[in-house]
Amino acid sequence: MYRIYNIYVLAGFGTIGGMLFGFDISSMSAWIGARQYTDYFNDPDSTLQGGITASMSGGSLIGALAAGFIADPLGRRGALQVASVIWIIGAILQCSSQNVAHLIVGRVVSGLSIGITSSQCCVYLAELAPSKIRGRIVGIQQWSIEWGILIMYLISYGCVMTVDGPAAWRIAWGVQAIPGAVLLAALFFFPESPRWLAGRDRWEETHEVLANLHGGGDRDDPIVLAELEEVKEAARIAMEAKDVSFFGLFGPRIWKRTLAGTSVQIWQQLLGGNVMLYYLVYIFNMAGLTGNVALTSSIIQYVLFLVTTAFILPIVDRVGRRPLLLGGAIFASIVHFATAGVMATYGYPVDSIDGNANLRWAVEGDPARAIIALSYIFVAMYGLTWAPIGWIYCSEVFPLRYRAKGVGLSAACNWAINLALAFFVPPAFTNIQWRTYIIFGVFCFAMTFHVFFLYPETSGKSLEEIDLLFDQNLSAWRTGSKTSHLHTRAAELANEKGAGATATATEEERA
Repeated sequence: MYRIYNIYVLAGFGTIGGMLFGFDISSMSAWIGARQYTDYFNDPDSTLQGGITASMSGGSLIGALAAGFIADPLGRRGALQVASVIWIIGAILQCSSQNVAHLIVGRVVSGLSIGITSSQCCVYLAELAPSKIRGRIVGIQQWSIEWGILIMYLISYGCVMTVDGPAAWRIAWGVQAIPGAVLLAALFFFPESPRWLAGRDRWEETHEVLANLHGGGDRDDPIVLAELEEVKEAARIAMEAKDVSFFGLFGPRIWKRTLAGTSVQIWQQLLGGNVMLYYLVYIFNMAGLTGNVALTSSIIQYVLFLVTTAFILPIVDRVGRRPLLLGGAIFASIVHFATAGVMATYGYPVDSIDGNANLRWAVEGDPARAIIALSYIFVAMYGLTWAPIGWIYCSEVFPLRYRAKGVGLSAACNWAINLALAFFVPPAFTNIQWRTYIIFGVFCFAMTFHVFFLYPETSGKSLEEIDLLFDQNLSAWRTGSKTSHLHTRAAELANEKGAGATATATEEERA
């Protein structure tokens, strides 16, 4: 069967799984202030709206935990195919919702799919990509999430403006099934992960996939042979142990990697991106923007998010993971504290905003414009740093036999915090108003120290070299980027091949 081997084409279609996540984020953020939605579902209060929003995260938590158990026997590609089918079912359920309970069931089902794709897309791409551009390739998943956010928001915006009644949100949520169907069809033409094949002793297929991915089909290419050596060594080590369980992720040689992979996903959520994306309309409403003006301002922010991530992806492997994580945490902390200061100093309590009793704090004039500007600055910083790096980093730190379950657990941690924040933020805006930003600012300050002392640099290293990096117990701040051992070994193999060819030629001349 015909297979696609261009890594950028694979990333472009494979990260549709990330686009599904983005679709869900903006599908809800666009509707929480729309009359078509609030009238049909009887104006849900802050607690109920938090539950509706969080239902997707709850499903995603379950899906992420199950992802490793699906991906290990079926393969990375097989797991994504299963997730595509689940997503289509979830879109149909949401589109046909008759009440809040029906809607929540649909969002939970969609969440199951997102939990699988959010963990296994980055694993799949990390195992396909060459080490020198792995961050760029895996980071495309985050960019795809942002495309999904923008596309669904524009679709929802158009429906809000032009369609009356529940047909507005039914059309928007029904359209979500289309990318799921595209991903399902595309996966039939994708190769399986060479590292998953190696774990099943399918060495002929492993060599063929590596050759087509990294050597233009040349099975004797030095880079291909060097990577095949490393994959064989990693597979040999993996086969020495019995089947991996979640408890193995906390073993004496693995727990540091598990801590790094899971915590980077937890911190990504506690950075505060959830506040800016799920409840963006609430923030703009408190700053004096209501109705269509708030929706239009949200579009600007989503475009900014998309552009900044597009800027960082081509250079993410040269900049490194640690500088972006550290810089992003420090900058986010400053922005959160500044936003809280402006809201506390110039804001005042109100009974409701534009008829929404969930919002009890308002800011007007220049201070309101300052809050909007700070929101834009935060999203730009988030798109440059933690949004892509969180997914890249957790896909790199686990060894082969732990990777599917380890990244699944990491994604599950992301969704667990996402679930908590989806519940927390609406009541927080109602009850503690500007103090919500103080909480996120403190989280950002704390994560700076964690990253500095415990996150080694993984940029520019093969997945097998990262294993050695953790085993050596080097101080995290001393693990800078370097030329991959893979390329050094490839050069050695090329020299050996050249020396062999020279010797053969000399023997022929003598004859």
